[in-house]
This record gives sequence, C-alpha cells and structure tokens, in this order.
Amino acid sequence: MVRILLLAVCAAMLAGSAYGQAPVEGEAITFDENLKGYPYPFEVKNYAFHSQGRDLQMAYMYLPAKDPAKGVVTLLHGKNFNGAYWQQTAEYLQSLGYGVLMPDQIGFGKSTKATSYQYSFAVLAQNTKQLMQSLGIEKSIVVGHSMGGMLASRFALLYPEATTQLILVNPIGLENYLQYVQYKDVQFFFENELGSTPEKIVEYQKKNYYDGAWNGRYAALTLPLVGWVQGDDWNKLAYVSALTYDMIFTQPVVEEFKDFQVPTTLIIGTRDRTGPGRNWMKPGVEFELGRYDLIGERIQQRNPNIKVVELDGLGHLPHIEDFTRFKMAFTGALQP
Repeated sequence: MVRILLLAVCAAMLAGSAYGQAPVEGEAITFDENLKGYPYPFEVKNYAFHSQGRDLQMAYMYLPAKDPAKGVVTLLHGKNFNGAYWQQTAEYLQSLGYGVLMPDQIGFGKSTKATSYQYSFAVLAQNTKQLMQSLGIEKSIVVGHSMGGMLASRFALLYPEATTQLILVNPIGLENYLQYVQYKDVQFFFENELGSTPEKIVEYQKKNYYDGAWNGRYAALTLPLVGWVQGDDWNKLAYVSALTYDMIFTQPVVEEFKDFQVPTTLIIGTRDRTGPGRNWMKPGVEFELGRYDLIGERIQQRNPNIKVVELDGLGHLPHIEDFTRFKMAFTGALQP
C-alpha cells in the first residue's frame, strides 16, 4: 500500500483547518476504524443501541437550541465524510437559535463499523430516528448532503410526522443509477476500495467536487479517508465501504420524490459532476450522469412542489466551497 508522507505543504493545509491538527512533518497519517485522534469540532457522544443482533455505537454531536421555538436541525453527512464537516453550518444554525444534531451513521466516522450488517437507507433512517427519540427530539428539519441526501429523503418518506422540512444539498441519487449503469456486486466494490490511495482520493475529489481547484480546506476534509487507507484497519473499512456502495446503487429514492409530504428544497451547486457508476455504463447508453446544471429541472418535473435553488459556479460541497453564498440559499430554505 502506498503511504503518503505529510510534507510541509500538507502540514500547512492542516494547520489552516477548522478542526484538524497538523501532524509532525514527514509523518504518515493513519487512523484506526473509529478515527481515534481525529478531532471533531464539538463534543462527541455515543448512542448505544441494538440492531440486527448487534450492539452498536452511533457517534454524534448535539448542540441544544438557544431558542427552543426554533427547533432542531439534523445534518446528515455524505459517504466520503463525517459529521465534522458541518462545523460552520452548525455554528451558523446555533447563532440563529436552532439546535443542531450531527450523527455519524453506522459504518462511518467514529461510529461502529459493522461488516455483518444489512446497510440500507431505511435502517440508517430508523437508527437516526431512535437517536432523536433518545434526545427527546420529536421533530426536526432534516438536511442531507451527497449520500446524506438519499438518507434524508428516505427519512422524510418514512417519518413525515418527524420531519418539519427537508433540505437536500447536492445529493447523489437524483438519478436512478441502475437505469444507466451495469450492476456491480459488493466484491467488485471491495476490490476497488482496496486499490484506493491517498493520491486517488485527492484526484477524485479535486476533479469531481471542485473543478480542479484545491486548497487547504478541501485537503483537510480528505484526512479521515487518507488516514484510513494508510491505517491497519483498511481491509475491514474497505469492505464496509463496499456494503454502503451497494446501498447507493440498489436503493434509489428519486422515484419516490413525488411522494414527499413535507416542504422540500433542493440546493444545487451546478458545477458538480458527481456521477457514481459513470465508469461502467451499460453498452449503448449515452446519458451523462452527474450533470447538476441540468438536474434541477428534471427533479421539478417529478415534483413541481420541490423548490430548487441553483448556485452557479459551485460544486459538490457548496457549504465548504463558499459558505457566504450557501448561507443565503440555506437561510431562505429554512424559511419556506
């Protein structure tokens, strides 16, 4: 396995991170399966529960509401991330009086990495609902980014009574992937993940998320993945990642967007080109996945009640790339 060394430039990137710590220059960064030593911006607690015959720990951060009338916003992370990247969004929400819940889903971040677990958006939504109940949260504005958008959608479909609003930020799953791409099984994704390197992680995110741009803030967000790939637990983590890839490709939610019962806003950075499966398209299929500049209109055709806010020039992570612009769109979505 290639082990990337953190040279002076990488140390400088980490030093500028809101919640990262610059390691010793020249030291290879590694993390265990629970990201021990990787700092989160707020206190991390664990919700212990039993699911599918296993005792599990779901890590989360929770900022109580300063204004109880505002309620709680639940922020759901993407596949290549964890709850920590919501820091600036959470601080902004708390300044407005909202409570903020940021869970790491099972299989991600600092939560349990279960290899004998049937990962589904339905069970992750159920786990999140149980976490909310344990904290006395009856209803929430539910926000999901990237894969978290698929989860947030499933949550709203399963629990409309607990969802006051649904806000999707550059979600994946806005296309039914298996209509366009060949089915690949868990073994395929496992072998693919075993071939991951720090360089490949950076190359993928730089190309698809940021249109070739790169800086310390973007680089800092890759550190959990880089540390995992270079760590001793990567074989196990690669298999867990493969299981969750299967969930993304085989459990579409976009076909049910017509069934939303709650106010829904879709915030899209139109420069995003994230298109899972584009490297194994079905023969003869010419459809271009991940055209977020075109996808808003398609979604409104499915459900004209979904409000679409397009952020031209921004990519897959508008809340990281340009928080000022994102904040304007997000604030508007919070007041439908």
